Amino acid sequence: MNPGPTVFAQVMAGLNDMELARAAARHPMPRASRSLGAYDHFAAMVFAQLTARESLRGIEACLRGRPAAYRMGIRGRVTRTNLAYANAHRDWRVFADVAAVLMRRAQRLYAGVPSELGLEADRFALDATVIELSLALCPWARWQQAQASVKLNVLLDVRTDLPVFASLDAGQRHEVAALDQIPVYPGSYYVMDRGYLDFARLHRLHAAGAFFVTRLKSHIRFYVAASRPVDATTGLRCDQTIRLNSPTGRQGYPDALRRVSFVDPDTKQALVFLTNQFELAALMIALIYRRRWAIELFFRWIKLHLRLRGFFSTSPNGVRVQLWTALCAYPTHHG
Repeated sequence: MNPGPTVFAQVMAGLNDMELARAAARHPMPRASRSLGAYDHFAAMVFAQLTARESLRGIEACLRGRPAAYRMGIRGRVTRTNLAYANAHRDWRVFADVAAVLMRRAQRLYAGVPSELGLEADRFALDATVIELSLALCPWARWQQAQASVKLNVLLDVRTDLPVFASLDAGQRHEVAALDQIPVYPGSYYVMDRGYLDFARLHRLHAAGAFFVTRLKSHIRFYVAASRPVDATTGLRCDQTIRLNSPTGRQGYPDALRRVSFVDPDTKQALVFLTNQFELAALMIALIYRRRWAIELFFRWIKLHLRLRGFFSTSPNGVRVQLWTALCAYPTHHG
């Protein structure tokens, strides 16, 4: 009797092996592994994420039975030696390309999810998280005197809680540089914290027809060009049109900005928002920013459920391979 495809094979059916083959062809290995192809390598790493394997030897032990591995779609020899070689030598960009394919596919699958707040436009939250590494094992990732890490940048669709863009940077690279990499969709909203307050980069979003909502730092110099009345019972304190005062600020962002001051009724925290959106009600700006919390929950979830603490490899390539395959496994958990 044919028991049918395994659950893992059904999960992997979401990715066509030809798509992975094309990604592998764009980034070939110096010396290809004959016994562990790109698809089998990817499948083994995703299997490790879904089953919380602790080591390469643990992956090998679980997949040692050839009939079971074959039914799961794995045709190559998954051994500790083969996995170690593949992690060290198969370009991590292969799996970054696969992650991009899966992100686009997931967005299409969840396209029917209703929007919140009555807004038809897409809303994205941008943030970064630090993935800590052992300095003794990964000296190449040193970013402070006694710390090693890489930085994961994510642009999250807050409607679906799915990433639409991700990148990996050195730990010492400031997260604001991610604004140079993210895709910009006209009419969409980009929500971010004060760490992304770079006026020249924000003006790029503005010039492309996108909206941003962030928080204003206290030392920023500006003058008030216009002020509108607000309902203080909602927590609003002011709604102003401002222009930047400093030469650097005016050069980076020569257009008008909107400043909205708000006191959260629950926490009593005073927040000052900065945006280029002048049409929405001031309270709506505060509600849009509140959904930025979705990306904090995303980072917390992946660190709790995916294998982002213990690494199977200590090489720069191996660490990135594991991080990208972890992101590929996320939609499976999410669903």
